[in-house]
Amino acid sequence: MRHEIKYNINSIDDRILSERLRKLFLHDRHADSHGSYRVSSLYFDTPYDKALKEKMAGVKSREKFRIRYYGDDMSFIRLEKKYKNGDLCAKRSTALTYEEVRDIMKGRIAFLAEREDGLLVEFYSKLKGQLLKPKTVVTYEREAFLYAPGNVRITIDRDLRSGMADAAFPADRKKLVSMSDDLRVLEVKYDSFLPDIVKIAMQGPDRRRTAFSKYAMCRRYD
Repeated sequence: MRHEIKYNINSIDDRILSERLRKLFLHDRHADSHGSYRVSSLYFDTPYDKALKEKMAGVKSREKFRIRYYGDDMSFIRLEKKYKNGDLCAKRSTALTYEEVRDIMKGRIAFLAEREDGLLVEFYSKLKGQLLKPKTVVTYEREAFLYAPGNVRITIDRDLRSGMADAAFPADRKKLVSMSDDLRVLEVKYDSFLPDIVKIAMQGPDRRRTAFSKYAMCRRYD
């Protein structure tokens, strides 16, 4: 379990903060020449929107499943289960192929139960038992910074876009809806302690923590 802190920031705060962070910390190794990369996630939920409603109600312990890929690379796709307990979070992940994702979207899921992978078996049981279905696609541009003490990861997510889950896989960004031109999401994750240099670097006027969820925001446009 890791600590997770989130903030909503605007484009001006983003510009100031990112310039500061670039001088202090290393970029994630997956970043392009501009220091960022695109993240795309396909989120699953029950017919009664269990994950969404628990988030909106502030339920302390909750989970959600998503299928995630980066840029246009279909050779690296992950099924992820994210678990939250208050401000603590954990994530389990395992590999899927492009063809397997297409099968899942078409309801052909028997193969999940046949794989010797605990996460895939759990996903299969919840697809069957809770009737999980793809709900929405979320994409954004992410700039990530790393700091080894405390295993700190700082991310700034920009250009948040969303579309219905029945869109083609991979998602066509031209058909996705922009959530807000000025919205940015700042996240900080760390293990047992947050170093002072990170606290100082992240200081800003009137910056307040938020329980923001990209999934929940994008579901507003169903």
